[in-house]
Amino acid sequence: MSLVTTRTAEDVDLTDTRQLRGAFGAFATGVSVVTVGGSSWRGMTANSFTALSLDPPLVLVCVGKEAVMHGSLTGAEDFSVSVLAAGQEDVARHFADPTRPSGLSQFATVGWEPGRATGAPLIAGADAHFECVRQEVYDGGDHTIFIGRVVAARKRAPAADTLVFRGGRFRGLAEEREAA
Repeated sequence: MSLVTTRTAEDVDLTDTRQLRGAFGAFATGVSVVTVGGSSWRGMTANSFTALSLDPPLVLVCVGKEAVMHGSLTGAEDFSVSVLAAGQEDVARHFADPTRPSGLSQFATVGWEPGRATGAPLIAGADAHFECVRQEVYDGGDHTIFIGRVVAARKRAPAADTLVFRGGRFRGLAEEREAA
């Protein structure tokens, strides 16, 4: 039996972070904004968010150890995650911009409301919201893995087209399907 391939593949030099990032970027991910309220108001765009368990309801988010959000999440008991809808690329870029204001003022140009269970900001227009109590923290190399127990969740009805990130670009999920 012979293996037939129609595409060429290149080996990735694992010591070259640019090449490795390019290979990781082949995997389309959803785009979310992780937020903390209380005394450490902070928001951060994250594509390293995923559902972990249904029973109990758990999610995880990975945050770089050098990120300001790392300190905010480490010091917070709870956090929220807003899964962005297509058309919210400006929100994703805002919370990815290291020059944005700090504290509560970074939310001044973005529609949001406090979560009913945690008070952490929920981004307006998002496709889904998850309010979480921090449950576990694990080392993940240059990142930390934060596990949250979901204490409240909302889903937009009807569901919006979700914002995804692939190959260094933001796209709508429908646009990603068309490109495949």
